[in-house]
Amino acid sequence: MEHTLLCVLLLLNTHIISGHSEDDDALPRASVSVSPQGLLYSGETVSLQCDIPGYTDWTYYWFRDNQHLPSQTSKGIIFNIPITLTGQTGQTGQYRCEGLRTDRPQRSLPSDDVTISVTALPKATLTVEPNPVFPGETVTFMCSVGSYSSWSYKWYEDRNDNVVSQSGYSNIRVSHISKAAESDQGQYWCEGNRVSRPTSSQPSDPVTLTVKPLPTASVKIVTPQGLLYPGETVTLQCDISDYTDWTYRWFRYSEELPIQTRKTIISLSDQAGQYQCVGTRRGRPQKSDHSSALPIIITALPKTTLTVKPNPAYTGETVTLTCSVGSYSSWSYKWYKDRNDNVVSQSGYSNIGVSHTISRAAESDQGQYRCEGNRVSRPTSSQPSDPVTLTVKALPTASVKIVTPQGLLYPGETVTLQCDISDYTDWTYRWFRYSEELPIQTRKTIISLSDQAGQYQCVGTRRGRPQKSDHSSALPIIITALPKTTLTVKPNPAYTGETVTLTCSVGSYSSWSYKWYKDRNYNVVSQSVKYTITGDTLTIRRAAESDQGQYWCEGNRVSRPTSSQPSDPVTLTVKALPKSTLTVKPSPAYTREKVTLMCSTRSDSSWNYQWYKDRNYNVVSQSDRHTITGDTLTIRRAAESDQGRYWCEGNRVSRPTSSQPSDPVTLSVKALPKSTLTVKPNTAYTGETVTLMCSTRSDSIWNYQWYKDRNYNVVSQSVRHTITGDTLTIRRAAESDQGRYWCEGNRVSRPTSSQPSDPVSLTVKDYQPKTTLTSDKENIFTGDSVTLSCTVESPGWKFYWYRHRPDSTPVTTTSGYSYTLSRLNVSDGGQYWCRAGRGDPVYYTLYSDPVQINITERPVAVLILQPNWTQIFRGETVTMRCDIQGGGDTDWDYRWYKNSQLFSPFNTKPEYRISPVYRSNSDSYTCVGVKGNKFSKTSEAVKLTVSDQPQPVLSISPQWLNPGDLVTLSCEVDKTSTGWRFSWYRTVPYRAGLPSLSDKSYSLQPISDNVTSEDSYTLIPAGATPTGGYVCRAGRGDPVYHTLYSQPQFLWSGDLQPSVSLTVNPNRTQHFTSMSLSLSCEEKGNSTGWRLKRYTETAWPSQCPSTWRSVTESTCTITSLDTWYSGVFWCESGSGEYSNAVNITVNDGDVILESPVHPVTEGDSVTLTCTFRYQETNPNPKTDFYKDGILIKNETTGEMTIPTVSKSDEGFYKCKSGEGESPESWVTVRVSPVVSPGSSTSVLVGVVVGLVVAGVLLVILLVLLWRYQNRKGSCFNRIFWPPQPQRTNQDPQQDQGYVYTLQQHRDTNIYDTINPSDNNDNDASAAGPSHVTYAQIQLKKLDKKKKADSTLADPAKNPVYSVVKTGKATAAAGPVDVTYAEVDLKNKAKAKKKRGNIVE
Repeated sequence: MEHTLLCVLLLLNTHIISGHSEDDDALPRASVSVSPQGLLYSGETVSLQCDIPGYTDWTYYWFRDNQHLPSQTSKGIIFNIPITLTGQTGQTGQYRCEGLRTDRPQRSLPSDDVTISVTALPKATLTVEPNPVFPGETVTFMCSVGSYSSWSYKWYEDRNDNVVSQSGYSNIRVSHISKAAESDQGQYWCEGNRVSRPTSSQPSDPVTLTVKPLPTASVKIVTPQGLLYPGETVTLQCDISDYTDWTYRWFRYSEELPIQTRKTIISLSDQAGQYQCVGTRRGRPQKSDHSSALPIIITALPKTTLTVKPNPAYTGETVTLTCSVGSYSSWSYKWYKDRNDNVVSQSGYSNIGVSHTISRAAESDQGQYRCEGNRVSRPTSSQPSDPVTLTVKALPTASVKIVTPQGLLYPGETVTLQCDISDYTDWTYRWFRYSEELPIQTRKTIISLSDQAGQYQCVGTRRGRPQKSDHSSALPIIITALPKTTLTVKPNPAYTGETVTLTCSVGSYSSWSYKWYKDRNYNVVSQSVKYTITGDTLTIRRAAESDQGQYWCEGNRVSRPTSSQPSDPVTLTVKALPKSTLTVKPSPAYTREKVTLMCSTRSDSSWNYQWYKDRNYNVVSQSDRHTITGDTLTIRRAAESDQGRYWCEGNRVSRPTSSQPSDPVTLSVKALPKSTLTVKPNTAYTGETVTLMCSTRSDSIWNYQWYKDRNYNVVSQSVRHTITGDTLTIRRAAESDQGRYWCEGNRVSRPTSSQPSDPVSLTVKDYQPKTTLTSDKENIFTGDSVTLSCTVESPGWKFYWYRHRPDSTPVTTTSGYSYTLSRLNVSDGGQYWCRAGRGDPVYYTLYSDPVQINITERPVAVLILQPNWTQIFRGETVTMRCDIQGGGDTDWDYRWYKNSQLFSPFNTKPEYRISPVYRSNSDSYTCVGVKGNKFSKTSEAVKLTVSDQPQPVLSISPQWLNPGDLVTLSCEVDKTSTGWRFSWYRTVPYRAGLPSLSDKSYSLQPISDNVTSEDSYTLIPAGATPTGGYVCRAGRGDPVYHTLYSQPQFLWSGDLQPSVSLTVNPNRTQHFTSMSLSLSCEEKGNSTGWRLKRYTETAWPSQCPSTWRSVTESTCTITSLDTWYSGVFWCESGSGEYSNAVNITVNDGDVILESPVHPVTEGDSVTLTCTFRYQETNPNPKTDFYKDGILIKNETTGEMTIPTVSKSDEGFYKCKSGEGESPESWVTVRVSPVVSPGSSTSVLVGVVVGLVVAGVLLVILLVLLWRYQNRKGSCFNRIFWPPQPQRTNQDPQQDQGYVYTLQQHRDTNIYDTINPSDNNDNDASAAGPSHVTYAQIQLKKLDKKKKADSTLADPAKNPVYSVVKTGKATAAAGPVDVTYAEVDLKNKAKAKKKRGNIVE
């Protein structure tokens, strides 16, 4: 019954909070649905749909951020989100819709706002190591996307369309280039793709990979220089640019010379061949490229060679005879022609170096030539050359002729000349005029223009030999002058409008046609409407001033000469016609006045005139009111129809026969001014004073006459009627004064009278009027304003306002009928009256009826944010409630404002809910209550700040597990946020159905059924080893809002585990770069599926990469270490079991410290060795050893031995020498178990049985003590070790159990742990025939503390506990059943130091 009542109350509360009311059911409410659901990403298409339940035929209205979207009228709208870096676009905002229709209901309620916000695509990150790289090295590319999972990657090089193919790469997060080459240089970037949304990431920033070429070796001969003879020795040197400390390797015919390792070597006389060298060194680059092969050749005595160029030669050419010896240097030569005794002397020749030159060769130079070499050093002479015969030939001759035209040549004609050269082809021709070369003429035929008469020659050149010809004889070109043209022009000068004739003639030849020019050579006069060309005549009709200018003509015909010389230019002058002038008086004129228009032309005389009005064809002729006399046009009794634009034009017999028309003059004829009559007041009441005023708005000094009802009824002065200037005053108006009044003005100057005014009817009513007082509000809030309106049936009144009593002094007087009271207080309430008055003396109306004004205090709006957290995160639900305090009833509507901008103008609910909330919702919010036309006070602003979904940070202390330690998990969310509850998880292999990390590397299994309010969780390592990965998450609110999962953190143990162990080869924790390392998972139990894992400071746990050349999944071999391989390594099974962990440090220096990989046991001997990268160069350096930064020992052997290690030896160790300093390594020391050896099995069995019995009795005693303390009501605290996740491959040696903690009243803590082990029959064969039953009792010294000491309650600091274990022995135990007991007395261990990221 209580449960049912609670459910009813919860439903009722939900109904009230949602703000549901019967009014909401009156109209259907629209709702907006969004597709796709969830976060929206750049580049996606968004679809919004407006749904209104019931009814049809809706017209839809869409709004974004309270702004109407007029282009969107359909039920659904679709838009694309453009791709941006930030995700912010013009389409983001708050959308809502509402509907209108013709039938009832005619509208719907608006939908709740739907927030459209865009999330930027996650960005990929690319790292490249190493960079720069040398050819042949391996480059590793790693691409990662910081959020989501299941990414595949695409790789790009240099261009967006240059996708790196699978060859040499893989579509995974890590790619490699093996044996890098210079072609691999360029910009690389990557991009993530996946099936689910978001389907892609932003591309990573490009990373430029630089492949530096290896330095190149080169071989050179040091001595001797030049050609080599048999028996001589040669010194070679190998040079390598850049870097130092090279070791050199020499090769002869590609076979290495093993004893040659120096930079210079000596080649003996019998070691001719191809020599190369290459360098090697320890640092990067580790080698150079091979040098090019250098040949060592033994040369016989040289033979002399003679070359003659050109041969045959042409007369005038230069002939070069070159004598050369194929080797050696410093030769001088002797030359012979035709006979051995005919030595060629220097005369006429040049004997420089190895060449003998014959300048301007002639036929006498023909003959047989040979040469011989001589020098001082060996060999002193060469063999003579073979004889060469030189032949000298004569050059071909050029000739010039005229191709066209034949006969006399005229200016302007072109002459074609042709150059002929017999023999040979492909000539390039050079032309000369008066012996000066024409540079642009290079063809066989050329065209000579009219101004290029003269003597012409040509010569030929060609690429082949002969390279030129002899010059041709000169050919004369003579030009005959063209005939001359004559031009005549009549009349000249001419007047505009006249016809002008131009005549052209040529005195010789016949059949000429003519071309006409004006002002410029290229301005040819062509046939047109104005210009007529007939034979030798050009006629210009209706000449204008634009026709003035210089004219000339030119003759043309078909036969030669084809043209004449142009005529001398003749200047044609065209004068403008004289212009007429028109004057009009008077202007403007009034109707019925006389107007005179006079036309005159100032040049010559005897002009007749024609008159025009408004249009050219509208000639003003003689009429009754229009008289034309000579140069005058008179208009009598002017009317408004005479208004317009007038002009005149003169005509006569002699030239010029007409004038230009005058400029038009506008004649204005104005109507007489009109009088205006005003009557105030009108309507009037009997007894009032009425004023009639007449006015004429043009000029001044008017006298007025007044008329009533009829034209002859002139109103005259009387007792009640007074006329003063333009005013007629009627005092004590009576009903007899009613009627139609008008007035008329008169004066002496123009115009002498006005038009009468329009009649005005005066009404006089026989009663006193009454006013009516109204108020726009009755019940008013303080601070509001109210407007009182006082109405009366006629205009022109002044209003008087009264409060409390109508016969009191007016509160105020207004010219308008309304009176507004602003910023009202409660004291401003009460009764108000009004009345009106007008005129002088004032005529008053009756008082109005009173109006009651009630004023109350304005209610206050209070905005409450629920939940009231200081930090709100994206995706949470926020409710804002607006409470109206002092507002009386609840019949309020609500307006909501964001940053003072109205975003929800009409809301019947006091709550506004944002679910989910986005960062775009961050701002200051206020609310106002609305009831009709009344408003509450605006609430104080509430600041809403929305942050991105947080990700907690998990830390584990300590991170390296020691036996008996308590482990604390701490989960930290944003420090400014509150209200969180925390969930704790342990990582297990990925399993469908369990919550998982985004990359599906692990699934998450809760380690506690209860969500904790504390941000820390204590693990008590009892039973199974709690090593592994841990994750936390926080949540708050109802419904619960969750943070992201934290990144996993790991708890490691350096102790060897029973099921598997990690072995390292070489077996040490520190390693040099570029060396190899092998890590293996050695299985001991039945668990299978072990994989090697690692954790570094810059990467998440990962399996053995393929580039490590893994032999199996449980073994990895790193062929070349680098510093980024440093990290923690362990083995992990498919069921989630963990091996011991090893912290590997890769040092790029020259010194490392070799220390134990696993914890050592007290009493063991431990040797620390300082190892050097180049051990052979200094095998026994002096070495200093440090512990925790303090020098503890000097050694000359490089080793330090601790013969019997103890717990005090635990700490950080390093070594230092002249070679450098090693990193630090932590040495862990475990307390050794005490085992009592004995030769008699029976004695041992007896001791064990006794101890077991004692242990059981102690357990019983502790249980009885606990029950006794529990009955006494002592504080009992139970800490559970969480049950391990179910495993498909259970470790038979793994224990499950619980830990119970009791806090005593004294200063000690007692723990009791019972661990039942599994008895699996399948393990019998593995365990052997023997069984072991053992008990272990450990006693620890208790620190004596005062009762007030806070550590008394900490069971981790003062424990006394007992462990009783039952299990099976291994085969190593032998065939005899053994029962033994172990008693350890331990001191309390001190807390260990924390260095770097490792705590042990």
